[in-house]
Amino acid sequence: MSQKSRKLPGPVADEDLNNTNSVLELLATRRSALAKDMVEPGPSDEQLEKLIELAVRVPDHGKFKPWRFIVFAGEGRARAGDVLAQRWQALNPNHSAEMIEQQRATFLRAPVVVAVVSSTEESKKIPIWEQEMSVGAVCQNMLIGATAMGFGCQWISGWAAFDKVVLEKFGLETHEKIAGFIYLGTAGSPLSDRPRPDHKSLMTRF
Repeated sequence: MSQKSRKLPGPVADEDLNNTNSVLELLATRRSALAKDMVEPGPSDEQLEKLIELAVRVPDHGKFKPWRFIVFAGEGRARAGDVLAQRWQALNPNHSAEMIEQQRATFLRAPVVVAVVSSTEESKKIPIWEQEMSVGAVCQNMLIGATAMGFGCQWISGWAAFDKVVLEKFGLETHEKIAGFIYLGTAGSPLSDRPRPDHKSLMTRF
């Protein structure tokens, strides 16, 4: 990981990605690692607790705490994979055994996976939309925090995040949703940047 200073903003060379030299450098160079390429080590229990502590330092209008976390680590990843495999087979009885096993291995791609749960509630003062944006901010804080700790990370949803049977087996209430699965580990392949939007074309002045 390169830590040299560079002029901000501007295109990011691959060797400059995830530069933790400063907060601005990190924001300007952050790049997700691919979950399918992640390897050990992942965050320890202590590091994971610290990461979640950082994640919840987000705007939270009304102090609703409209988020919670489900950690899949160790054997829990395999148990979650069994849930996905069984549900996939029920939905797709004609699919091959190989496809079923791919679903079973979903959470084994990274040492740790954290489901960020959107747990909003009806309020006359705080719209659901505002609460959901707070949940999204939690996910982004996790990416920034994990990267600053030196880990590779990726925010993924996938079909399981929207399947009612899977969500029930994962312990979600009927009003809750999965905002995303945050995969955490060590990048197992070199990172390369992708095209970024032209921010100037997205700006207007009123």
